[in-house]
Amino acid sequence: MCLAVPAEVISIEDQVATCRVGEGDTTVTASLMVLDEEIALGDFLIIHAGFAIRKLDPLEAKQTLQILRDVMAAAEEAGIKQDTVVI
Repeated sequence: MCLAVPAEVISIEDQVATCRVGEGDTTVTASLMVLDEEIALGDFLIIHAGFAIRKLDPLEAKQTLQILRDVMAAAEEAGIKQDTVVI
């Protein structure tokens, strides 16, 4: 199963953004070719299959990341093992 999470744009080169996932050191790259709006450093994107599919409002991105952290913490508390990167 794939889960798209907000990622913050930290660099852009030739219509490809490098984005930080969460607050750690994990980065992903995403093509900006399918977006019809300008993307700048610091913007948050939803990325799927290597393509940025939507730009997010920064508050929405931060709230979504917090919800995902809360869900992962609750799963860990319940003894459910995760095989995902902590965001």
